[in-house]
Amino acid sequence: MTIIDLLQQNAGFFYFTVGIFSLLIGSFLNAAIYRIPVMLEKDWKKSCKELLEDDESPESDTDGEKFNLLTPRSQCPQCNHMITAIENIPVFSYLFLRGKCSDCGTKISIQYPLIEVFTMLASLVVAWKLGPTLQTLAALFFLWTLITLSVIDAKTMYLPDDLTLPLMWMGIAISFFPLFVDLRDSIIGAMAGYLFLWSLYHVFRLITGKEGMGYGDFKLLAAIGAWGGWQILPFTIFTSSLLGAIYGITIMIVARSRESKPMPFGPWLALAGFIGFVWRDEILTLMKVYFYI
Repeated sequence: MTIIDLLQQNAGFFYFTVGIFSLLIGSFLNAAIYRIPVMLEKDWKKSCKELLEDDESPESDTDGEKFNLLTPRSQCPQCNHMITAIENIPVFSYLFLRGKCSDCGTKISIQYPLIEVFTMLASLVVAWKLGPTLQTLAALFFLWTLITLSVIDAKTMYLPDDLTLPLMWMGIAISFFPLFVDLRDSIIGAMAGYLFLWSLYHVFRLITGKEGMGYGDFKLLAAIGAWGGWQILPFTIFTSSLLGAIYGITIMIVARSRESKPMPFGPWLALAGFIGFVWRDEILTLMKVYFYI
């Protein structure tokens, strides 16, 4: 009897395992969301320093410090208190500490438990939809990367190539088997996703003289197309645009301002792409019924 057979016979244990593991992943995603932009900034500064040959840069003292997803240990940004293992249990540590640093009392961002809970709930949705299969394992990787990209974009207005491009190539790679779509649909999805937003970007710039979005959005939609095939792109584009418009209008109403301000489009692309990916068959069926395609 294989592990998959055992999980199929014990649904409760399967969902419990996914829930606990995804909570731990959510904690790791929080670290990645904070550290990846810092890592990229350090790399950019190092590249600029080497280009300018500025050996006396004030950043030179910190460039040599080892900083990645695992090192150094997490610590309070206010008092540098090292986070202990008991203080790093997803959700429960936040509640036990009442949202404050155990050493200096500085408030801990609510982002941390929210990301952990959201990751767990979204992962359970994937597990419920796909069951104990290899598809679930791959889909969870897709989901966790989308969450990371969404929050980074929301906080920094940047979608790192270090995540979008590997996600796209991974989608194409698994289509060789295929787990979700075949290789043809995956490649067309990646090409169409990138070219659609790339074309829209240049048309908008020619008409208005402004940049409507960043290249990271092109690559994210290409990754979504690679995983779900070109068929989910119309739904993803329409839904993300609708959600983004609703959010933008709501912000303008709340702020009582008529001036449009830059806002991240990545989170809406990721949300719409995830929905289109998980409920692909149901959405395509509805599209055939209502649009005769």
